Formats: sequence, structure tokens, C-alpha cells
Amino acid sequence: MRNRSVFLVAAALCAGWAGAGAPAMATDVKAVQKAVAEDWNGYLGPLFDYFHRNPELSFVETRTAARMAKELRTVPGMVVTEKVGGTGVVGVLKNGAGPTVLVRADMDGLPVQERSGLANASTVRQKDRNGVEQPVMHACGHDTHITALLGTARRLAALKTDWSGTVIFVVQPAEEILVGAKAMMNDNLYQRFGKPDYALGFHVAAGMPTGRVAVQEGVTYSAADTIDIVVHGVGAHGASPHMGKDPVVMGSQIVLGMQTMLGRSIAPLRPAVITVGAFHAGTKHNIISERAELSVTARADDLETRDAVIAGIRRVAAGVGEEWGMSGAQAPEVKVREDERAIPNVNDPELTKRLRTALSEAFGPEILFDAPRQGMGSEDFPFLVGDGVKSVYYGVGGTPQADIDAERKGGPAVAGHHSPLFKVDGEQAVKTGAQTMTVSVLELLGRKS
Repeated sequence: MRNRSVFLVAAALCAGWAGAGAPAMATDVKAVQKAVAEDWNGYLGPLFDYFHRNPELSFVETRTAARMAKELRTVPGMVVTEKVGGTGVVGVLKNGAGPTVLVRADMDGLPVQERSGLANASTVRQKDRNGVEQPVMHACGHDTHITALLGTARRLAALKTDWSGTVIFVVQPAEEILVGAKAMMNDNLYQRFGKPDYALGFHVAAGMPTGRVAVQEGVTYSAADTIDIVVHGVGAHGASPHMGKDPVVMGSQIVLGMQTMLGRSIAPLRPAVITVGAFHAGTKHNIISERAELSVTARADDLETRDAVIAGIRRVAAGVGEEWGMSGAQAPEVKVREDERAIPNVNDPELTKRLRTALSEAFGPEILFDAPRQGMGSEDFPFLVGDGVKSVYYGVGGTPQADIDAERKGGPAVAGHHSPLFKVDGEQAVKTGAQTMTVSVLELLGRKS
């Protein structure tokens, strides 16, 4: 990553607190990079190691939240509040008049047994919010997010002469079940801590080279729905299938019918995906069961398409039930989990251009990674973005370019997110995340002399 010794913070500041036409104050970006690197060696690195070894599941991130609150309180001027929206933590750093920027990092891990081979691999088991004990792993990189948030907070506190305004640091729970952001908003996040003018966040990306960031306009994450389909049948002996109604066959028809529906009911240029992640039925080889359960995720890039996909799933399930004579109370049930829905994340075009320019000028144009999306991942970050708030959620590279090149040549695959083999270069991801987020906030709050 190329360094420029000086980054000119040229934020458009609110009238009444900055002199019109005054030159922008310069921030030494090379010094910021050096400070973050030194912070990694003495502070951020050990913290990241702690978080990776000690992941916690959604809404039971009690130790993680307590540690984040403790560390935020060491930042001069930071006012910290715990238990916001459950286990969430909010730190507010005020520094005179000016805009307000919300910086968000999510902190929950996943119910995955880590097999990354890392020296600090998690061996943790924890009871989830329903009391079921699970293995736990940071299989999506949230440990890099919260560590980088602390790095950002420490840099901004050290650079108070360079900016003016308020930064709200949000340590969010339960992103993996898509309800943490809503929980914090329902706990009056804006009313208690102030409505931001801007909201920023990032996600580490295993498929992106370290030292690069993807700051792109438009839809960067898709709408997502978690759907349960219950297929009722009539039990019978496997040797006499005509005596029953087989829910496994009915469920299989629904699985295939949903894919056909996508291809023939949804416009070809409207992205949409349906995946059946689990199919459970039966207890024995020669028994036709009375019930099958399908666990489904549906994705779309706009809400109109999302509604069309869900309507299509309902039609397919009803049609299969009708074919088998299963109607009324015996018809297949399609249940959308209303509390686990995500909406598309749409980056504000104007703000995206502004931050791309700022980051390019600060670190060199090669920091920007422009590539088409490779999937339809979802995020609950947009639930933190209220009306009138401009937001950007960007990607930070997590895998060394050499490893990506080796995979392309037939070498070891780069493990994807939510895999037990998932691993990212924590040091580079944290450094790039903290450096770019610091520069982004300075772009928006930079004080004119």
C-alpha cells in the first residue's frame, strides 16, 4: 500500500462552526499508519488474540461486551454505556461542534467448531440464548471488526486537534442472527446518543487481498429471509408407500420447484437465490414419516423481488400439497421468521464517491479493490441507518494476495466465511480497517483552520 505523508481532510463542514473558504487542516497519514502499527504490537494484537480465542454467540456476548466497554473507557473523553439492546455497547466521543458519525462493529461469533489450524484457534463451547451448548468460533471475522474499532477510537482521540464533531462507536451484538441492530434501535439508540449524520462500518472479506478495500456504490449486501417449511404427511411402512403420503417426496418436490420458480417467475436481471440449508425427516429406513422440515434462506437485492420470491415459495408449497391432496390443516406450512429478516444495504452514492476519493488520496489509488460481488450475503447494518442518514459499509481485504494466487493455480482453497477452516490475516485486516476508518471519519469531521 503506497503511503502519502499528508492527507488533506477537506470535509464539507456545517455553517457556523467553520470559517468559510478556510484551508483544510492536514493530517499526517503516514503517522497514523505508524501509530496503528505500533498499537498492534503493544495493544491491538493481544486484544485480537483474546477475542479470537474467546468468541461468544449472539446475545450472550457478555465477556466480549465487558472487555469492549473496559477498553473504550481507557480512551480519553469516551463516555461508555453498556447493555444497549441487550449486550450492545456504545461509546460517545465528543469534540466540539460539527457533524455526528456513527462507527459500527459487530462482535458475535458462530456455532462452528474451529479447524483453522491457527495457534489461537478457539476451543470454546457456550450455551446459546436458547440454552443449547455449542462450539463457538469467530468464523466471520467479527474479532477483526471490534479490534479495529478500538484502534480507530484511540487514533481519533489522539488526533482531536484535527477534527470537530461527535463520533458514536457502536459495538453491536447478534449480527449473525440479523437482530442485533434492530434491538439497539428499539432500545432508542438515536434518542439516547444522538442521531448521526453519517453511519460507517466495514466487513473483513476472506476473498479480498489484504491492504485493499472495496468501497462501492449501490447494493453491497442483499435482503435475506429465514424461512421454515413444514411438510405434513401420512405415515406408513416403507414397503407400502401407497398407504401413506410421503413428506420426503413432497419436500423434495418443493426443493426442486422453488428453483424452477426462480428461473421462470423472477426477472433474469433481478438477482435472487433460494438455498435449502437443512432437510429433516424420519427416524428409520423403512418408515414413511409424518413430517418433514425444510430450513430455507431466500435472498434478493430489492424488496419488490424479495416479496415476489416469498410469494413464489408459498405457491410452490401450496401446489405440491394440492397435488398430494394435503389441504387445510394438512397443507405445507411456510413460515417466514419476521425477526430474522435483513434488508439490502445500499451505500449512499455521494458519500461513497467522497470516501473513495479520500482513501485514494490518502493511501494511493491501488488501495481500492473494484470487483463484482460474488454472492448475496446479508447484513443488519442498514437497520442502524435511519431516515436522512448517509451511510457506507465497505469491505476490507483479509487474505494475502499470495494465498489467493496459489488457489487460482490449483493450490489450497481460501476458506470462505462461516467455514470451520476460515482464517484471515488478523494483523493486516485490523490495521487496514483502523487506518481507513480513521481517515474516513477525519474526512467527514476534519476541522478547517
